[in-house]
Amino acid sequence: MIIRVGGGGGREHALVGALRRDFPAATLFAAPGNPGTAHLATNLPADPANADDVARMVRDQRIDLTVIGPEAPLAAGLADRLRTAGRLVFGPTRAAARIEASKAFAKELMARAGVPTARSCTFTAVGPALDFVTGHAAPLVVKASGLAAGKGAVVCATRDEAAATVRAMLTDGALGEAGREIVIEDALEGEELSVLALTDGEHVAILPPAQDHKRLGEGDTGPNTGGMGAYCPVSLATPVLLERVRRDVLAPTLAALAEAGARYQGVLYAGLMVAADGTPNVLEFNCRFGDPETQAILPVLAPGILNHLVAIAEDRWRPDAATLPARGAAVTTVLAAAGYPDRPESGAEIALPDDLGPDVLVFQAGTARDPGGTLRVAGGRVLSVTGLGGTVGQAAERSRAACARVRFQGMQYRRDIAWREIDRAGAA
Repeated sequence: MIIRVGGGGGREHALVGALRRDFPAATLFAAPGNPGTAHLATNLPADPANADDVARMVRDQRIDLTVIGPEAPLAAGLADRLRTAGRLVFGPTRAAARIEASKAFAKELMARAGVPTARSCTFTAVGPALDFVTGHAAPLVVKASGLAAGKGAVVCATRDEAAATVRAMLTDGALGEAGREIVIEDALEGEELSVLALTDGEHVAILPPAQDHKRLGEGDTGPNTGGMGAYCPVSLATPVLLERVRRDVLAPTLAALAEAGARYQGVLYAGLMVAADGTPNVLEFNCRFGDPETQAILPVLAPGILNHLVAIAEDRWRPDAATLPARGAAVTTVLAAAGYPDRPESGAEIALPDDLGPDVLVFQAGTARDPGGTLRVAGGRVLSVTGLGGTVGQAAERSRAACARVRFQGMQYRRDIAWREIDRAGAA
């Protein structure tokens, strides 16, 4: 089988690694890939969002299956283009991908479907948005409706902060087109949980749940980022909770999309806030594998992910399990560039040891090799360092120890990834 993974981040490196593990004889392409995927696949220079180039590449390379990693190509309709050309693709249509590409659309869909989520209003004009903020108690969350690379949601502790964020998005254009429409919603209390599910629009198989760490600083401080780390499994995600997520979140959402003529095929990622009473409220939906959750989930997932992806793409999927269990634990720590998230600095030389041990996986993202072959920083989130172990605590220790051996100028990372889970284990 010839498989193409579109994208060039840590998520795509993890996907290529899982596919190589599942099918060692496969011909794998990563487009554009990165220096890490080059060890497992053939990198092909490509713009994942350019549908014409991708379609031509899929035809010329005789690709059997395309797995689309990032959200932007999905929102632009790449999956539609490939399906129209008669090619197998894993990923939702443009219409279905609106569930991530437009938070306003997602909120309307959830309201129709009765999916638990925060109360909200949508705005395109600054005046009504400021009036709304003035009339509502803080804290509030101001979100860019469009795609903002995971950095479009701002939790505002005060109404003044919320008003400033509204002005930044709607008046100053701080997030460009992504912030031309905004959603303002009540801030929810509880614990966050990332539930990713494989689906053909009707059947669902939930992957091992993970917990992401969005804030830049330890103790969940500082600005929001695309994600500074994740761990899997999460003890909060009991079988009872996951069944509730399936019943109250995933099933009605998929049914509402199908009713709207947007049958969903791919990974549906529900970012949840689990309240003290166990209610799983939806913070957001994503239309693809999460980053960095994928770097923690796939290494502990039992072999066989490729079989699921192909069967969904061929519209013949009948999963034999409602949930796909984790084998052991994984903790992923993201190493970020100096200046991240606002102004990441590129060019620093990366010293990446090749003897970090059998229980450590390093997934490359914002990296590039210069003409002399030196590995250098070339993006905001540079590396994802995943430690494996029998427990989350053991995996976290291995991840931290490996991170301490990596070097590049201005490197930033959190040393407390999975702290909630470790605290729970200590209190047990």
